[in-house]
Amino acid sequence: MSPVLSVDHVAAQIRALGVQPADLLMLHASLRRIGPVVGGAEGVVAAVQSALGPDGTVLMVLGAVDDHDWVNARAESDRPALLADAEPFDFLATPALPDVGVLAEVLRTMPGTVVNDHPEGRFAARGRMAHELLADLPWDDYYGPGSALDRFVSAGGRVLRLGANPDTVTVLHHAEYLAEVPDKLRVRRFRKVASPAGARIVVVECLDDEDGIVPVDRQPAEDYFAIILREYLATGRAATGMVGGAAAELIDAADLVGFGAAWMTANLG
Repeated sequence: MSPVLSVDHVAAQIRALGVQPADLLMLHASLRRIGPVVGGAEGVVAAVQSALGPDGTVLMVLGAVDDHDWVNARAESDRPALLADAEPFDFLATPALPDVGVLAEVLRTMPGTVVNDHPEGRFAARGRMAHELLADLPWDDYYGPGSALDRFVSAGGRVLRLGANPDTVTVLHHAEYLAEVPDKLRVRRFRKVASPAGARIVVVECLDDEDGIVPVDRQPAEDYFAIILREYLATGRAATGMVGGAAAELIDAADLVGFGAAWMTANLG
């Protein structure tokens, strides 16, 4: 059985990877791969915040549980009626998508965390730049220009990956907007959301960030985010090491986005 790691020990390993005080980090982490930490998931958040210091900021993607996501495979004219009995999205109460991991839900529910009000492009942030990243975000194309990802990249953010699966690199969704790929696939999603005036149906338009920006027959057999990450890491431009039992990477977000956009332009066109 793995020893239980102290928060200070995990923070020291994160600093050894290259994290500096006042950094802006987007975190992807597997608690299982890191191993047991004092305080559990909150202990991991505490370790990241300790490495960042009081002027640092941590950002995580949340998404939102949606038991009626199947509705968006139906004809648009049918969707409002099919959403009649759906639980409205409440940005402060609806849990994060299970696919993004336990840590994201823990971060979302911690006092002082800032969460934006989008049912698709929902993020959580803590620290000095939290409001700057998440205030007044675009409704459509929520990973595109002016989005939280755009702001994160422009502010010099870095991606901290602690044992995360290779296809979980959310910032590459921003690269999909920058890639010079013809006929990118777009979607219109209907969601039921809570509002002061009562629940209402809203429509979100964006690139297809679930099935890919090109048809399946123009995609490689493997998830192209995983390929891009692997090829990027092979260049040696990321800092790598171990945090607990997890293979860890610290990546300049702008560099990865530029690499990803060029890869998509070359391989998805």
